[in-house]
Amino acid sequence: MSALERATPAFGRLLIAVLFLLSGIGKIAAPAATKGYIVAAGLPVPDLAYLVAILFEVAGGLCFLLGYRTRLAAVLMALFTLATALSFHTNFADQNTMVHFLKNIAIVGGFLQVAVFGGGAVSIDAWLARARGAGDRTVSA
Repeated sequence: MSALERATPAFGRLLIAVLFLLSGIGKIAAPAATKGYIVAAGLPVPDLAYLVAILFEVAGGLCFLLGYRTRLAAVLMALFTLATALSFHTNFADQNTMVHFLKNIAIVGGFLQVAVFGGGAVSIDAWLARARGAGDRTVSA
């Protein structure tokens, strides 16, 4: 496997994760504005929704970025992103909202690709698999 083939999945994870990490940090920096946006969207329990959003965007974004439990993180992030699209971006009469909806759907597609194919060679998952494999050979020798 070439260096490019090894690095590309990690770079792809970075490009997706940065969106969520920056958004989560923004929510932490402006809790009142974020909760106001949640209320304006008509979602119940804005404090809980705020905490869930931070959890997914920061913790989920970090797991996805680092390639830790990547397939699970990708599935959970896909569900979160789809829920976000359906909760905040369904006013299709507004072209800007439609673009955000389609962006979220495209991101869900990216997450589903990673859920099926994994995080790649440059990930914590791959490192742990290699470590288990080395350990297994040592034990069986």
